[in-house]
Amino acid sequence: AQLYQLRGRVGRSRLRAYCYLMVNALERLSPDARKRLEAIQRHAELGSGFNIASHDLEIRGAGELLGGKQSGQITAIGFDAYARVLSEAVAELKGAPISYDHDPELAFDLPAFLPEAYIPDVGQRLDFYRRLSLARDRDQIADVLAELDDRFGSPPLEAEHLGMMMTCKAYGLRLRAMSLELRQSRFAIRLGDDTPLDPDAVLALARRSKGQIKVRPERILVNVRQPTGPDRRAQLHDCVKALADLAGTL
Repeated sequence: AQLYQLRGRVGRSRLRAYCYLMVNALERLSPDARKRLEAIQRHAELGSGFNIASHDLEIRGAGELLGGKQSGQITAIGFDAYARVLSEAVAELKGAPISYDHDPELAFDLPAFLPEAYIPDVGQRLDFYRRLSLARDRDQIADVLAELDDRFGSPPLEAEHLGMMMTCKAYGLRLRAMSLELRQSRFAIRLGDDTPLDPDAVLALARRSKGQIKVRPERILVNVRQPTGPDRRAQLHDCVKALADLAGTL
C-alpha cells in the first residue's frame, strides 16, 4: 500500500512523469514481498487503492480474521476489538449514536477462516467476513453460510469452523458474555455484570448436566469432546449447545 501511494505522488497536474520501482533478483525476495509486487502489477489502474490495501492487509495477517498471524494494532487487541473501536470512532466523527453493546472476545484454538482457494477474490472474502461478524443471531449466520454454499460450493473445514464460532459469538452477545474461550476440551464462558442470566436457573442447568457444566465465581466451564484431529466441528457443536441451553433459561 505504501509503494502504491509513493507511485501516486509522481507527476503533478499536467506534468507527466514515470515511476520506476526496481528490486534485486526476484528469487531473493521473500514470498510476502513477491505477493506485494504482484498485487501492484495486477492493480495498475487509477482508483486501485482499496484493492491494494486489502491485499496488503491479508499478506500482513488479518486475512484469517481471528488467526494468530496478525500485526500492528490488530495484534495488540485482536481483530474483533480493533473493528469495534474503529466503528465507534467513525460513528463518533459522524455524530451518530454509539452502541456499547460489545461483542464477546473470542479465543478458540482452531483454524477458522475463509481460505483464498475457496473465495479467490479478496473483496468478496472481506465482505463475507464483515457479514458474519455483524450477524446477530443463528438464522442470520445460517443465511450467510447458505449463500457461501450456493455461490462457491461446499465450504471447507476452516469455513465451517468459522460459521460455528460466529454462532457461539451470537449466543454470547445475547448472554452479554465478556469472552468465550475454547482450549482443548474446556470451554469457558466469562459473563459480564449485566448478564440477564438468572443464577438459580444456571445452577439448575448445571445440576442437570451431570458435571458437564460447572459454575465458577467468574465464569461457566463446559466440558466438551476431546479434539481428535483437524476437524473440530464436534467440539464446536458442544459449545453451541451449551450456549443455546443457557440462552434457553432466559
